[in-house]
Amino acid sequence: MDESELIRRFFAPLGARRADVSLGIGDDAALLRLPAGSELVLSTDALVEGVHFLPHAAPRSLGHRALAVNLSDIAAMGAAPSWMLLSLILPEVQQTWLSQFCAGLAPLAERHAVALVGGNLARGPLSITVELAGVVPAGQALKRQGARPGDAIYVSGTPGDAAAGRLMQAREADASVRSPGVFTRALIERFEYPTPRVSLGEGLRGLASACIDVSDGLHTDARRMLTASGCAGQIDAALLPLSDPLRSLARQEGWSTTQMLLLALSGGEDYELCFCAPPARESALQALAATLGERITRIGAVTAGAGISVTSSNPDLPRLLESATFDHFGR
Repeated sequence: MDESELIRRFFAPLGARRADVSLGIGDDAALLRLPAGSELVLSTDALVEGVHFLPHAAPRSLGHRALAVNLSDIAAMGAAPSWMLLSLILPEVQQTWLSQFCAGLAPLAERHAVALVGGNLARGPLSITVELAGVVPAGQALKRQGARPGDAIYVSGTPGDAAAGRLMQAREADASVRSPGVFTRALIERFEYPTPRVSLGEGLRGLASACIDVSDGLHTDARRMLTASGCAGQIDAALLPLSDPLRSLARQEGWSTTQMLLLALSGGEDYELCFCAPPARESALQALAATLGERITRIGAVTAGAGISVTSSNPDLPRLLESATFDHFGR
């Protein structure tokens, strides 16, 4: 099966059908119509074998995650996703793998009205890159900058689940380990199939003063947002929302509360939204969350100065947190 046949069979039917696509897959580039009064939002993320996922990871999960991580970036800007480009580097063509990969990507694309309008196929070590475009009303995009001293800091969902799921997935790959329990499987699902908070991001326009998606860890990404805003912040570890599956796993594994908090603060790959807002908007935020069926939790406050601190009943947590912070190019 040559490249043209691969595109015709697997990728031409993929994604939503949109009236604003003048020319999609099949030419040298796509032609797209931007709605009047809107700004274009662009994001790209790559998933690399051995860095972002284990060898032999389920292709359905990879298809879902490849789009989900980009949807999370678009959500953090308060934008509506629209069009994507897919660059897929494959060591070999396996039709079953491609079918499952597309089966993971397609439902998410259709759910969020994302059209696949082009991309690239090549042979090499497995790597998946999605470039995603969205639109937002001009002047209304959420940004990392904008938080002010006195604002509250919030996070959606339950950070730490994905990190715990990643640990359990690695253990599950060992055939000598017994089958995981129900709560362990729930955490693995949170890692393999993250839920981008697209509707929440759009709803935060006009409510949030600053926003960022949580990919490298809540502590790291909150600090990036506050640095961009020229502010400092404080997170109260006791306020962090820890899920029931994570607490159940911790009891099974004998993990301490501090170990759970480290996962929530530094584990990464949650693809939740961390945002700031004036305290006067608390009721409006909770009403939005209730309408969308989302969970948001106030976890701290913005202060004057620089940096971010974490208060905890365990005085060792801040020190442990600094050593656990993730950076792709950190030493």
